[in-house]
Amino acid sequence: MQKAKPQGMPVVARVFIAAVGVAGLAGMVITFAGWQPELRSRFVFYLLIALASSGMKVRFPGTKSSISANDVFTMLGLLELRLPETLILATAGAIAQLCWHAKGRVKMVGLFFNSTSVALAVFSAAWMFGRPWFTNMPEGELLRLALAGVVYFVVNTVPVSVVIALHEHRSVQTVWKENYYWLFFYYMVGVSLAEVVHTATQRIGFAFTLALLPLAYAIYRSYKLYLGKLEQEKVHAESMASLHLKTIEALAMAIEAKDECTHEHLRRVQVYSLELGKYLGLPPDQVHALQAASILHDIGKLAVPDYIISKPGKLTPEEFDKMKIHTIVGAEILEQVGFPYPVSPIVRSHHEKWDGTGYPDGLKDEEIPIGARILSAVDCLDALASDRQYRRALPLDDAMNYVASLSGRSFDPKVVEVLKHHYRDFERLAQSTPLQSTRLRKDIVVSRGDAPDAGFEKSPGAAVESTEELVKAHAASVASARREMQTVLELAQDVSGSLRPQELLSVLAERLRHIVPYDCIAVYSRDGEVLRPKYVNGENSRTFAALEIPVGQGLSGWVVENGKPIINGNPSVEPGYLKDPSRFSVLNSALSIPLRDEAGQVNGALTLYGAEKDAYSRDQLRVLLAVADKVARAIEISIKAGPPQHSTRDELTGLPNADSLYSHLQKELGRCELEGKTLAILACDLSGVKQVNARYGHLNGDALLRRVAEILQSKCRSSDFVARMGGDEFAVVLNGMRASELAGRVESLDSMVRAASLEMFGDESVGMSVGVACFPEHGADVDSLLSHADQEMERSKREQKAGNGVLELARSLK
Repeated sequence: MQKAKPQGMPVVARVFIAAVGVAGLAGMVITFAGWQPELRSRFVFYLLIALASSGMKVRFPGTKSSISANDVFTMLGLLELRLPETLILATAGAIAQLCWHAKGRVKMVGLFFNSTSVALAVFSAAWMFGRPWFTNMPEGELLRLALAGVVYFVVNTVPVSVVIALHEHRSVQTVWKENYYWLFFYYMVGVSLAEVVHTATQRIGFAFTLALLPLAYAIYRSYKLYLGKLEQEKVHAESMASLHLKTIEALAMAIEAKDECTHEHLRRVQVYSLELGKYLGLPPDQVHALQAASILHDIGKLAVPDYIISKPGKLTPEEFDKMKIHTIVGAEILEQVGFPYPVSPIVRSHHEKWDGTGYPDGLKDEEIPIGARILSAVDCLDALASDRQYRRALPLDDAMNYVASLSGRSFDPKVVEVLKHHYRDFERLAQSTPLQSTRLRKDIVVSRGDAPDAGFEKSPGAAVESTEELVKAHAASVASARREMQTVLELAQDVSGSLRPQELLSVLAERLRHIVPYDCIAVYSRDGEVLRPKYVNGENSRTFAALEIPVGQGLSGWVVENGKPIINGNPSVEPGYLKDPSRFSVLNSALSIPLRDEAGQVNGALTLYGAEKDAYSRDQLRVLLAVADKVARAIEISIKAGPPQHSTRDELTGLPNADSLYSHLQKELGRCELEGKTLAILACDLSGVKQVNARYGHLNGDALLRRVAEILQSKCRSSDFVARMGGDEFAVVLNGMRASELAGRVESLDSMVRAASLEMFGDESVGMSVGVACFPEHGADVDSLLSHADQEMERSKREQKAGNGVLELARSLK
């Protein structure tokens, strides 16, 4: 029998041990109080045999419990010995057994509890055996002994189960069922053996008992050898199961080599799936199948092109057709493995939907295997709650609400109901049980091997569908769009003209905006394994201008690595875009195309970012592809021209640009530091310009921006500095000004902008949000001052939406 482990137990468990001990000791005192010790030969013989047999303990494979011959002698003691003698026999055997099998020093608390709990079991069994029941029946003694054996079994096993349950924070019933309830049969066998020995001794003599000892020992040795053989077979089976699991994990590593998001995904999906399977009462073979399928459900992605798996945007219909085959391919791969449980049906059907609209077979309701129904819901929940190439992760609660909204349509309602009640518990369990897996190294450089046996390809790009071919396929539709073609011709003329590179890119951006509207434009140039912004203009332009995007990462990096466009991707996946937690994205879609040099090699990307979700169409992609070579040519010119060609003026307003502002601030901060003077920066952002462009056209929007530039210059002294940062953002540098002196100036800027809006468009829909940063209070360098001004501007923008933005800022400055 498994013994309780008292170390490290909670207080409740210790109190229970003390209560059992006190009750057992009290019973011992009462029992021995009136007893006159008498060393009878039979008692001494049984005691010696019981002590000697304490080492004859048999542990059953797959359990923590065991049985020994002591219980037989306890039952025999009830038949032939007095209660004090039986108590000594049972407790001495229990103590000897505990000491015999102890690993290390015997814990006194364990010795105290196990001996007193056995004493309670003996008292209870003796009381039951002493009942005047069945006295008129020949079998009465055996029936009373059987009842005593039942009581002895219950009282002997339940207290130990309680202690273990309190220690491990589990149900008493669960612990008892796992370790003890199946021992009842062996206790009854002990009762029968005790009755046989007692009856034979009465009828044949005590010599019969002595003659049984060698036979009993031979049976014990044979049974122990048999159980030892079972234990070896169990260890071998576990070893094979472990090997099987290692094979599964090796296959999972093959998936991970294709999809970097899979490693963390596998850990969570496996834990969630197995826990759901337990709650839903799946049979063992289904649980094993679910365990394997939760790791291997995406193995069919080995047959899907890399660029589709890693694409940081929505799939095209053609790409989705290729993606869908991973369910069938995965099932066919796993059928060859020969799992002893149904893994491949789960993998094949894990994208089926409850209403029959899934793939690949269109199964519905109960036609879908239960494992696939579990995996489908869990896979969706984890995918929503994890970062993907095409979007950021949702909070777990929001992801669960979305899954619940699809109950009865995409997912089994019964599965969703259980998942909804326990998903937080599953998440905690998933975080505490990491998946043991080795990540494959894919950044190794192999220097050996000069060329493949068949030689190198002589015409690179001949076997790959290029962007140029895609443009030719749509040449007829491009020619049919007069306005679009006219713009393309204007771009070509600009490239061939005498404009400086930055001016050229600026003109290109302005021309392009009329045919493919955007809120921010970025032209990236490849520099080794990094993309650097060559030209940025529009919303969040300063943030994009500071990015360095590794090739293959984010939206633009994926486009350059794969040489394929993306339509309506997620801007927030650009590495470093939202690294500042104080900022939030107002851009929700992107259109990006690769830019190629004259040799056909991808040397950059043109990316348009939009505030609206799904802002771009395939027609706009077609137009952008038509001008891609012109943009690529402009980049080549700017690279060859080098740094001295940078423009210092904004083409639209004539104000200094962001580069000029940065240089001016560096010089002014140095001067202020030497002379001990102050300096203030106003970061200004116009609201409502997008609506003006939409209602009145970009020409009127441009006119508004020029008018705002004039307003800012009119409110400044000759020593002040006004610059356009890009898009709707302006900056003003005020020498010798403190925050307390700016209140009236800030308030009047918003009023003048609204007055200009009223004059030009008949309403005050355009306003200005202003953020203020002062030297030296808010920073001692350019970056910290601009960052503080940006944060204050964002706060002003939020307050302005609530109706008190600039006014509240003005009051705070006062």
